[in-house]
Amino acid sequence: MKNIREHDAQHREPDAPGCAVPATAAEALAEGHPATRDRVARSILDHGPSSAADLASRLGLTPAAVRRHLDGLAAAGLVDAREQRVYGSRGRGRPAKVFALTDSGRSAFYQAYDQLAADALRWISDAAGGGKAGEEAVAAFARARLAKQGLKYQDALAAAAAGQRAEALAEALSADGYAATVRRVPPAAAAPAAPAGAQLCQHHCPVAHIAEQFPQLCEAETEVFSQLLGTHVQRLATIAHGDGVCTTYVPASGAAPSPAGAPGAVPTAGTSPIENGSSARRNLA
Repeated sequence: MKNIREHDAQHREPDAPGCAVPATAAEALAEGHPATRDRVARSILDHGPSSAADLASRLGLTPAAVRRHLDGLAAAGLVDAREQRVYGSRGRGRPAKVFALTDSGRSAFYQAYDQLAADALRWISDAAGGGKAGEEAVAAFARARLAKQGLKYQDALAAAAAGQRAEALAEALSADGYAATVRRVPPAAAAPAAPAGAQLCQHHCPVAHIAEQFPQLCEAETEVFSQLLGTHVQRLATIAHGDGVCTTYVPASGAAPSPAGAPGAVPTAGTSPIENGSSARRNLA
């Protein structure tokens, strides 16, 4: 965010008397307490929609301080408030209010962080000679990065029951800001006694804008999921490809994977499902 703040400071017109609302989204991040406001916005970016209480706990601030920053961000159109989505049964009372970044809020970060990441990956590709060699170099980087991330999840999955590993992975992903959930998929009508598979859904992707340019990131993530879960998995949709949710089909233990990935599901055009088990044999370490 430093580059954004410096750019705005150089080009900002004098504030009109009594103006309480910044004129642009970038100015909202620079106004008042820029470092703290950046942290609030960054925390929402990394962890997905968050309540004021969650942000206060995560950042070590008081709820009142967080709300002041949220008010400023909301006034500039950087965040908006919505009811928290509840999966499964919901208790009594109204759902908690959570704050999510708007497109303007995301763009303020993407200008600074996404361009740097894209430039770095493009440099890796060019340094390897471009073409197929460059693509493989980026893929090697993606595998190494995702393997390191997967190592953090191994203990959680090892402690989970065989039938609950998808849920354990979703919980670990959510802790890293992917807002992941699991939906159990009933068996096909032709085999009602067969165990149900699952769809692992990631409702937020911190690297979606980079993955649009470098699909190797999505492919490496799918490979790591296969390794962690110990089974063939199939990517059905990705946010980077324009879908609303990243969806991965996880077959039930011992079940033969369906060519379509799941009953009634159709793989998204342009995604790269894993059609063999070679990736599952790679070591995470």
